[in-house]
Amino acid sequence: MHFCMDWQAVAFDWNRARAFLVTAEEGTFSAAARALGVAQPTIGRQIAALEEELGVALFERLGHDLNLTAAGLDLVEHVRAMNEAALKVALSAAGKSLDIDGTITLAASEAVATYLLPPMVRDLRALHPGIEVEIVASNQASDLRRREADIAIRNFRPSDPELVARKLRDSRAFVYASPDYLAAIGEPKTLAELAERAVVIAFDDVETFVKALRAMGLPFERRSFAIRSDNHLVQWQLAKAAAGVCIMMEEVGDRESGVVRVLPDLIPPIPVPVWLTSHRELQTSRRIRVVFDFLAAAFEGDAEMVTAR
Repeated sequence: MHFCMDWQAVAFDWNRARAFLVTAEEGTFSAAARALGVAQPTIGRQIAALEEELGVALFERLGHDLNLTAAGLDLVEHVRAMNEAALKVALSAAGKSLDIDGTITLAASEAVATYLLPPMVRDLRALHPGIEVEIVASNQASDLRRREADIAIRNFRPSDPELVARKLRDSRAFVYASPDYLAAIGEPKTLAELAERAVVIAFDDVETFVKALRAMGLPFERRSFAIRSDNHLVQWQLAKAAAGVCIMMEEVGDRESGVVRVLPDLIPPIPVPVWLTSHRELQTSRRIRVVFDFLAAAFEGDAEMVTAR
């Protein structure tokens, strides 16, 4: 038996549905407009048209906020499923592209994006000038399934089965400080002296940081973390300015003449695995494949240079 679809009866407007979903997730018309890059009145008109089309009210106003009605709550999960399907279609289409030219988005930590990626991007563009590169520099992992990036350089192996990953190397990090700072705190010779005298420049999640350092045998207390920033580059600049000690990848720290490793014979290296990650369907894209392989080779070459010094 062949089921015949009445296509003329399907008049659902995806733009209206998307405006509804983003407004439901963002909470206001203005936030939804910013997220979609359109004017706020456009969002209002699209949702009003959707409500008229469906014959139901989707939102009720409470002050400046919008709350979903019962009908809106019923609809939002269906539209969210539609959005997921649309993302899969976009991923599948991108994965079938044979054209190298175009835009690619790379996600990496602040330190990697600032210190390691620039020469790689320069060399990539020299080989493939038709590739435009967008870099997302953040210590938060980008959502590859939602196309926040095409390729991510991460320090952990992804668990999502929809992602593919290649381990590039096991890098290391060390504790660094400026010679002036070490002199100012009396050139500590033991871990106990360092923990007693040094300020550790760290991320805001101090408790996790303390536990990690203690697991490595470093007896730092909560009071040692008097300077904090979730921006790793700010931490690094503070360390170079003799404000405290900072943890940094050796590829960055060893190339900086203004700092030295702190107690290198006593403080063990901190393992930093480096993984290259992409969405599984994007692996069939020629552009993604070219850039993925280029970055893998570039990181392996960079590792060889570090080892050789």
